[in-house]
Amino acid sequence: MSNISIKNLTKIYNEGQENEVKALDNVSFDLDSNSFTVILGASGAGKSTLLNILGGMDLATSGSYIINNEDIIKFSQKELTNYRRKTIGFIFQFYNLMPNLTALENVELAASVSDKPLNSKDVLIKVGLEKRFNNFPSQLSGGEQQRVAIARAIVKNPYLLLCDEPTGALDKKTGANILKLLYDVGKELNKTIIIVTHNAKIADCAERVLRMSDGKIISDEINKHPIKPEEVEW
Repeated sequence: MSNISIKNLTKIYNEGQENEVKALDNVSFDLDSNSFTVILGASGAGKSTLLNILGGMDLATSGSYIINNEDIIKFSQKELTNYRRKTIGFIFQFYNLMPNLTALENVELAASVSDKPLNSKDVLIKVGLEKRFNNFPSQLSGGEQQRVAIARAIVKNPYLLLCDEPTGALDKKTGANILKLLYDVGKELNKTIIIVTHNAKIADCAERVLRMSDGKIISDEINKHPIKPEEVEW
């Protein structure tokens, strides 16, 4: 049985009004734990709305989202807050680090909200920043900042890592390194990873590729021969 099951997930903004928008339209799919999935689609396809619902930052209008036998759609706001803290690690395109905190302090802050965090220094070492503990974000390159962001996400020891265009602000070489890091860390720590992106090349290294358009899943493919993340070109 899959650990994540999405059934008929629908999100309607301004429901019943003249400017009603159906951002998600009966989206359904299942995911196994420790999988590496890319959700692909152009701007406006609905992938960010889907990611926000998976991350407990938005609620669906209808449908179900079962993760480890719990339907997140039925959660109260307090339960959603607890879910985001314990179950989800977020990685964004533009890092969203606290500028007045060092790399280590950014990671320690995230660890403080988890009841089963990993060791902050160990995680920074794992992402290759053992010499950057005391550097502020302004003293780090884009790739280094994204590594801190990855460390911040995984230090909580979450079940699910949600990545919103994690290489979108990076050059080709750095982006490939970040993809490899995400993949390697995910496999080593047994994390389920979902990346949303408009970049079709990134899908080449995914184990599973979901393509979205107009709020719907238009294709769902198992990639039988994924390439290595560091070999992705764009």
